[in-house]
Amino acid sequence: MNKRRKHHARQPRSTPAGEHRAVLLDDVLSALEPKPGMIVVDCTVGWAGHAAELLQRAGPTGMLIGLDMDAENLPKARTRLEAVGNPFHLHHSNFAGLQQILAAHDIAQVDALVADLGMSSMQVDEPARGFSYRRDGALDMRMDRSRGRTAAELLATISLDALSDALHQFGDEPQAMQIAMAILKTRENTPITTTSALARIIQEATHQDDWRLHPTKAKWNLHPAARTFQALRILVNRELANLEYLLRLLPSVLAPNGSAAVISFHSGEDRLVKAAFRAGQETGVYAAISAEPIRATWSERDANPRARSAKLRWARRCIASERLGTYTSQ
Repeated sequence: MNKRRKHHARQPRSTPAGEHRAVLLDDVLSALEPKPGMIVVDCTVGWAGHAAELLQRAGPTGMLIGLDMDAENLPKARTRLEAVGNPFHLHHSNFAGLQQILAAHDIAQVDALVADLGMSSMQVDEPARGFSYRRDGALDMRMDRSRGRTAAELLATISLDALSDALHQFGDEPQAMQIAMAILKTRENTPITTTSALARIIQEATHQDDWRLHPTKAKWNLHPAARTFQALRILVNRELANLEYLLRLLPSVLAPNGSAAVISFHSGEDRLVKAAFRAGQETGVYAAISAEPIRATWSERDANPRARSAKLRWARRCIASERLGTYTSQ
């Protein structure tokens, strides 16, 4: 193993306990350019890493609306935002409820919007949530634990083809069919209800029990279960369907010259954002979009391992000309 690979192999796999580091924060602020008086939406407020900085810049004459599917994030976000002291409102909701939430506050359009589509390290680090292949816990994976099927319930009934397709599409898993077959074979005799049981099945199916001793040539030594866990989380929470809805909604909720920034962590997510922003620019909805995804610097990746796969894309709404009924760029 060369020195570069040794360096990366020693990197922590999650943010240190009790800490929260917003991914690509400076780039989000640069893309959205929040100013006093702006109405800003954080669609994935989490522990308010992005939201607190946006709220600070919106000032006492502005407002922040924060949404999160995970109700357990909201008390921590509230505490952090209250310390800023400017107007804000938090809601337990996913993207689908955005228009209704804005209407409840008599808001038709917003000046800036951010969506960080990744997992928070706090969610991963809590074994009971079932997101981590490194920590034994119930196989849940729901962002919103008040509704929906758990990953264990999904694995108990999903068909072979559907599971294999999901692992391939949502996880970019090269051994999708082998893993899917192993899962279905195991469930014939024993329900798969814990994260450690699922991780063990995957390692055995892919013959990677000794993966730590024989790292791949990839830049990051990925756990054999990482792609499967990602795919199941996306499937359980309908994450791509929710993202597609948000992207369709953006042109109607962004004010003229308003900006949106979306941080994705999976190739499927990034493709959806890229296609939607390009289509919007071609049809005159967006005046400008990011030419390429913005990636974290090496220093940020070292300080915050969650940032290593993050991609930020932004789009700026055209300025509507009511008199002409057309769109113009500024």
